[in-house]
Amino acid sequence: MSNEENLQQRIAELEMKSAFQEKLLDELNQAIVDQQFALDKMQIQLRYVVGKLKDMQPSNIASQAEETPPPHY
Repeated sequence: MSNEENLQQRIAELEMKSAFQEKLLDELNQAIVDQQFALDKMQIQLRYVVGKLKDMQPSNIASQAEETPPPHY
């Protein structure tokens, strides 16, 4: 194999590696975008749940439990 053929083969290998890395970066970027979307959705859901919990009236059981100490006291 001549020096020129060796260089051509090496260039082809580097081009393949570069293309593979570019594809991999695109896939990783898409995974990050998908995860950010999921996180945003979970934050919205969590805010909704927290809002609902804040709006709830304390139950009678909870208020009774606060007034009477448990039997082990």
